[in-house]
Amino acid sequence: MTHEFCGMNWGWGGMVFQALFWLALLGIIFWSLRNFLGQNRTSMVGPANGSSAIDILKARYASGEIDKQEFEERLRNLKN
Repeated sequence: MTHEFCGMNWGWGGMVFQALFWLALLGIIFWSLRNFLGQNRTSMVGPANGSSAIDILKARYASGEIDKQEFEERLRNLKN
C-alpha cells in the first residue's frame, strides 16, 4: 500500500518520515510545557530564591524548628 502526497509516491519511507515528524513535534510540545510549568517549582538543589544553606539553617533555628545544639552542629558541618 502506498500513499500519494502532492502527486509523488512516498511509500514506506514517507510513512516513517511522517511518524518521526509527529513524534518530534509532540516531544517538543511536551518538553516546552514541562519547562514552562516547572519554572515556578522549587528545584531539588535548593529554594528558588537563592538562599544559602546557612540562611536556611538560621531561618529554621529562628522559627524554632531546630534547637541551639542542632543549629550549632549543622553550622559546623556546613562550614567544613
